[in-house]
Amino acid sequence: MDDFKGIKIGIAFTGSFCTYEKIFTALEALAETGADLYPIFSEHAASIDSRFGDSAQFLARAKTLTGKEPILSIPGAEPIGPKSMLDILVIAPCTGNTLSKLANGISDTTVLMAAKSHLRNNRPLVISLSTNDALGMNLKNIGILLNTKNIYFVPFGQDNYQAKPNSMVAHVSLLPDTIRQALDYKQIQPVIVSH
Repeated sequence: MDDFKGIKIGIAFTGSFCTYEKIFTALEALAETGADLYPIFSEHAASIDSRFGDSAQFLARAKTLTGKEPILSIPGAEPIGPKSMLDILVIAPCTGNTLSKLANGISDTTVLMAAKSHLRNNRPLVISLSTNDALGMNLKNIGILLNTKNIYFVPFGQDNYQAKPNSMVAHVSLLPDTIRQALDYKQIQPVIVSH
């Protein structure tokens, strides 16, 4: 992997807990390259315990990995833009709920405020999708965001087309390559990749 030394990368977690292990593995690889990581958690990601782990453990792991206290509130996220805190922001995982609000200009969570604040500087935002309704209600929102300036997607595909035909999940292993391309304001291709 190429060196991300000194690149300020925000990593914003939303509530698709089943993907957290893959996300943390990708973050560890980014940290090893010297990336300067800033953890951000939505209110649900910071407070809900699930069968995939306790929220307190995820917060502690993010702090240990990045050396920074996670941003956990809308007031905490708002300065990201005015202070030009980040070179790039990654929402990983990005749930269908967060995706739909982002596409419709809603910023009522920590992660959405971070995205809104960051985008005001015309800097890249990367979405690592994880939603059960990507090919249902959220398909229109994916289309909107694919056509929105400065927003880029980690390549994604159907993860279980038989049991969950509308579900799509990002290929987290492609996160570093996606970031590299997005820093040059390019969408990595192909966007749709089978699992």
